[in-house]
Amino acid sequence: MNTIDSIQVTLNAGGMNTINIVLAFVMYGVALGIKPHIFVEVFKKPKSVLLGILCQLVLLPALTCLLAILLTGWISPMMGLGMILVAACPGGNISNFMSSLAKANVELSVSLTAISTALAVLLTPFNFWCWGSIYLHSAAVSAEIPTLVIPLWDVFKTIFILLGIPLGLGILTNQYLPKVANALKKPLQWLSIVIFIAMVVLSFGSNLDAFLKCIKYIFIVVLIHNFLALSIGFGVGTIAKVPFRDRRTLTIETGIQNSGLGLALMLGTSLFAGFPPHGGMLVITAWWGIWHIISGLTVATIFNLSKRDA
Repeated sequence: MNTIDSIQVTLNAGGMNTINIVLAFVMYGVALGIKPHIFVEVFKKPKSVLLGILCQLVLLPALTCLLAILLTGWISPMMGLGMILVAACPGGNISNFMSSLAKANVELSVSLTAISTALAVLLTPFNFWCWGSIYLHSAAVSAEIPTLVIPLWDVFKTIFILLGIPLGLGILTNQYLPKVANALKKPLQWLSIVIFIAMVVLSFGSNLDAFLKCIKYIFIVVLIHNFLALSIGFGVGTIAKVPFRDRRTLTIETGIQNSGLGLALMLGTSLFAGFPPHGGMLVITAWWGIWHIISGLTVATIFNLSKRDA
């Protein structure tokens, strides 16, 4: 664990600007599939939307905090905070593509992505502060790590620039330039996968050996965490008895997180000024972004092959 936390990632202004531009570009691509009338149709029957918001913005951060506490002694505090940071981020930018592949409710998926992204401006810093603070105190590590202080305005500005502006521009493009939006939408969905991997390589290029040495250990932690996220979505949808297409969407939306935003927050804000080495957070967040593509495609394929549609 000490080896993991000792990983250091430093980017110059050019590198950080590249990551920010790339993330904003990806979010613009996500927004190209959002049309205002989608929200009208989905909110006529709001049950699944409300359940999705509950899963993503309440249950996932809360149960992630509990999981991190249960893993105390097996993971470092920085790894636990990394899990909570990922859980506090909005839905991932490829969840709409995954939902389409899974024959899920794509309109619900797009709505939940848009809503969680819009609310992330406020709820991502709040959830990370709230559950991160609870975790540090419950895990009895507050004496070793400085008090968690969230520069709310700093984080708010970062999220607004990286998510809010591209989201608005994408919706406007779809509304007034539909042919352009249709031409760009699918290529950008695939490109987003390549882009995130490039972000990880750019971030960890100088620490690649250390990253590879600890990946087996990180793999297990992220596997358990991602399985929890997927289970929350499917479990809540099953208990609430929503249509199976909606359960598929809730599963994918809760299991696919925008970990690229987590990387940008760690590398581009003063979120961890004064903290000890926090390589565990970086590696957890980076591997989450790669793993949820693998798990998401796997789950979507299973759903696709399932004959159950009701």
